[in-house]
Amino acid sequence: MSTILIKTDKRSSKILAELAKRLGANVIDVNDQQFEDLVLATLMDKVKTGKTVSKDSILKKLRS
Repeated sequence: MSTILIKTDKRSSKILAELAKRLGANVIDVNDQQFEDLVLATLMDKVKTGKTVSKDSILKKLRS
């Protein structure tokens, strides 16, 4: 199984979704906010170090 994301306008999206359904694929509509969340989560997974930091350290960095 594989997944593709195609970001397009509403009209093209409707056409592509219909084609995918006719080909037997599952279609899930994702809004812009969900797409951004997915991209952010993917980026976070890529840069994950496994190290822990203190709350004070994070707050200090955010304040500067």
